Amino acid sequence: MGDKVITGKKKYRKLKRLAIVISILITGFFAYVEVVNLNSKNMTYRQKFLKAVYPVFMWFTKTSGTNSAVLENTSSVKPPQSFYDLSIKMNDGSTLQCSTLRGKNVLLVNTASDCGYTRQFGELQSLYEANNNKLVIIGFPANDFKEQEKGTDASIGEFCKINYGVTFPLAAKSTVIKGAGQNELFQWLTDKNKNGWNSQAPSWNFCKYLVNADGTLTHYFASSVTPGSSKVKNALK
Repeated sequence: MGDKVITGKKKYRKLKRLAIVISILITGFFAYVEVVNLNSKNMTYRQKFLKAVYPVFMWFTKTSGTNSAVLENTSSVKPPQSFYDLSIKMNDGSTLQCSTLRGKNVLLVNTASDCGYTRQFGELQSLYEANNNKLVIIGFPANDFKEQEKGTDASIGEFCKINYGVTFPLAAKSTVIKGAGQNELFQWLTDKNKNGWNSQAPSWNFCKYLVNADGTLTHYFASSVTPGSSKVKNALK
């Protein structure tokens, strides 16, 4: 009987130590999330959590090869429909004529505020600032993947500005996947009969399409290819 009591006490002490360790780890993690989000405003806890774990999330997606496709235009075929004939309804209600973008590279990205990749807003802003004399970035908020962009145009614009310092243009919220109501610009990006070679639609939020200074679609980068990656930077050269 005495041995059983001693064994029971040892198991209890081990469980108690384990509970203490787990409690410390959980407390530490919550503290880390708050530190990462010291300057965040009007974020849900989910958004704060996703921002904090982004480095681990990206490591996992890259290691597993998730959303890492890169497609490149290797032909010299001109787009059957000119990119410069298109227009984009913007976040503020104005209309941007693509003809005004002649002579610059244009990176078009479908975005969402409540996604594991949302922290790429900051990376896109850094890329924009480093290349703003030759690169235009336009974000296209969309609620197409797991309803991760439920905000209004106004709330989306404010969220991006105050949390990630976004100054590059945002389009009005729209649908980017193929089907009824697909954004006109994304119809062009995802139809080879219009752009000349590519029919790949966004596989998730934060897919990137690069149009060069001549109005030719040159690259598609899936979500896990970060804006600061060598693949994107080399494509801009």
